[in-house]
Amino acid sequence: MKISVNWVKQFTDVDIPIDELVEKIGRQLGAVEEVIDVGKKYQGIVVAKVVTCEKHADADKLSVCMIDDGGVTPDVSRNEQGYVQVVCGAPNVREGLNVAWLPPGSTVPNSYDKDPFVLEARELRGVISNGMIASSKELAIGDDHGGIVEIDIEAVPGTDFAKLYELNDYIIDIENKMFTHRPDCFGVLGVAREIAGIQGVEFKSPDWYQSPLDRIKPGKTRLELTVKNEAPELVPRFMAVALADVTIKPSPLIIQSYLSRVGLKPISNIVDVTNYLMMLTGQPIHAYDYDKVKALSREGVTLIARVVKTKEDVDLLNGKTAELENPAIVIATDVQAIGVAGVMGGADTEVGENTKNIILECATFDMYSIRRTSMKNGLFTDAVTRFNKGQSPLQNDVVLEEAVATIQYVSGAHVASDVFDIKSSAVTQLKTVELTAEFVNARLGLSLEPGTMAKLLENVEFSIEIRGDALKATPPYWRTDIEIKEDIVEEIGRLYGFDKLPMVLPKQSITPAKRNLLLSFKSKLRDILSEAGANEVLTYSFVHGKLLDKVGQERGTSFRLSNALSPDLQYYRLSLIPSLLDKVHANIKAGYDEFALYEVNKTHNKPHATDDEGVPKEFTMLALAIAANDKLNKTSAPYYSARKYLDTLAARLGFELKYEPLDAEPDFPITRPYDHTRSALVYEATTNDFIGLIGEFKSSVKKSLKLPSHSAGFELDAEALLKVCRPQKYKALSKYPGTHQDMSLKVSKDMSYHQLYSELQTGLRALADDNLQTELTPLDIYQKGDAKHFTFRLYAVHHQKTLQAVEINDLLDKLAAATNETLGSVRI
Repeated sequence: MKISVNWVKQFTDVDIPIDELVEKIGRQLGAVEEVIDVGKKYQGIVVAKVVTCEKHADADKLSVCMIDDGGVTPDVSRNEQGYVQVVCGAPNVREGLNVAWLPPGSTVPNSYDKDPFVLEARELRGVISNGMIASSKELAIGDDHGGIVEIDIEAVPGTDFAKLYELNDYIIDIENKMFTHRPDCFGVLGVAREIAGIQGVEFKSPDWYQSPLDRIKPGKTRLELTVKNEAPELVPRFMAVALADVTIKPSPLIIQSYLSRVGLKPISNIVDVTNYLMMLTGQPIHAYDYDKVKALSREGVTLIARVVKTKEDVDLLNGKTAELENPAIVIATDVQAIGVAGVMGGADTEVGENTKNIILECATFDMYSIRRTSMKNGLFTDAVTRFNKGQSPLQNDVVLEEAVATIQYVSGAHVASDVFDIKSSAVTQLKTVELTAEFVNARLGLSLEPGTMAKLLENVEFSIEIRGDALKATPPYWRTDIEIKEDIVEEIGRLYGFDKLPMVLPKQSITPAKRNLLLSFKSKLRDILSEAGANEVLTYSFVHGKLLDKVGQERGTSFRLSNALSPDLQYYRLSLIPSLLDKVHANIKAGYDEFALYEVNKTHNKPHATDDEGVPKEFTMLALAIAANDKLNKTSAPYYSARKYLDTLAARLGFELKYEPLDAEPDFPITRPYDHTRSALVYEATTNDFIGLIGEFKSSVKKSLKLPSHSAGFELDAEALLKVCRPQKYKALSKYPGTHQDMSLKVSKDMSYHQLYSELQTGLRALADDNLQTELTPLDIYQKGDAKHFTFRLYAVHHQKTLQAVEINDLLDKLAAATNETLGSVRI
């Protein structure tokens, strides 16, 4: 944001040196990126009067002029009357004209920052020219190089040109990001107010900016105009008025000068006024050629604010075409869009040199919609910079009134229609914030009196009521950033000076922070699985809709992002396992034949949508997927490969698991990738708390993700795991050798592995004493005809003696007898 110090001085006194001012701005307002001394460019340039003007004898397009500089320029050749001879090629040079003269020894301003061009007395077609009479381009004010600048302020010859047009100026470039939450500071008025505030000076906005002055009066001509707002939720306020009998010409040189200083090119009196007021107030305004709008309307002259219907193209002022889609906002007639609202006007209704009538539009647009449209179309304009900060709709009427008054002054126009002002219910006065001096002082570490606080705020036009220690602060209508008590605290601290706050550390308790059990538990899960040989991956929390489709999960159950960072990251994932499976094929292709991947992360879903505040719920999950290349010809069931990791995890966490087969596929997103006939629900064995799901995947999922045949996985609720895990007690290793023995059991073909395994575990717990440690693992499952054969290996170790073979045989006999009685199994 470039700020002209002289422009600021029009509204408040700046009685401190520029270095001190810059220091104060950097400390209390925003970071200063650069300070430019504009006056250096214009040293030596004076106002001169063309006394005589005659055609050059040897050049048709040159004129030989005698100019009067009041005799102020030293060391220059003069005639008997004290006039100076200058050769000029401009078509508008003439006798009696006041001009900007660059004498010999001065530098042409538009070359000052690049390759300085210093003038001298030189011969042009045989005639000596002492310096030059400058155009606006040479003066670095505009782009017009076809004619010389005509001084439009009354001045005597010899007047310092820079002083006359307030060019003895400094431009302070303040970083835009510092004003992100301050839309009022994107105008000179806002910055002037803040500079007054940080100097401890009371600021008073111009009368026209405080409230409408009822200056818009209809003239002799009446122009038909209809204005509509069909998107009130995105366009809180939409104002427009028509003006007739406009004369298009250059704007006053002082306006051109200030625009050029802050980085805008002068164009014409109408466009320059809209840009001037935008830079002054932060409120963009747009002017349309009335007759061009009329030509593009079907029934009368219509100006409509609306959203894009389907897809619409708008040819823009910059020569590009914007391709717009719903919900972008456009300004349109009843036939077509003629501008991108809040971004850029259309070429079809541009104000040009032949414009006779105009429509002035002053509106407020939804900041998020403007930002979205700007980013999508790559359009970054000064209007976008201001609109996407959230300009106050309460300033539209005063800015429009000032624009009308100024345009009438510079163009001779008059009002030719009613002033249309369409407001939505969102346009309301700002709320009063109530707080106490104690509240402020406690946060700033100060002991300011309520009166001192009130004065600081009143300097920047807050309305303050004091009752004892309490303050009621009503922000001015342009301070849309003030909502809560802490905003007032920040304002007081900034205006007082953060550098003045006491350098005292706040009191802190030395009580240790409460341990985050889930955080440390997740680290423990990672350690266990990594030690078991699994590899951790970290995938995006967002997935493409196609991945949901491939694993059978419905897109409608997932939260969809309206502004995704990438087309591949459209949806919040419903579970972790699809993200892991998406990485399997790539790893096998890279040469990793057998591996396990796991991830600990969050998921979201609509079936368990939001908390009490409407925020999507997060579920902390643990997922693992195992895979082996088909060329390895793995004969074991992948379900048990995955279960081996899960059983290891449970054993390390100090609890036992119970697996229950699925009778049918549950209607829940997490179960969709799994083949329910080869999957199981996972519970804690003692408490029967549900933990998650383990199993193999559907053939359709394997096909769509190119998974090998040997692939399976599980997904568990990490918080449920934390709930059921138990502190492990240290138990010394036995100093006696362990032994193992196998046992095969024949059962009915309808009996599940889970049923038999659970019964064996129950029997072992009943038969073993506290000193006997056992571990039962499956070796083989074989089915033939109407029977199944299960082979288990029993490992046993005693902590007080060496086990004998007869003791193991006896234990197995009793175990087989117990299962024979309960399940009808036969030991073979």
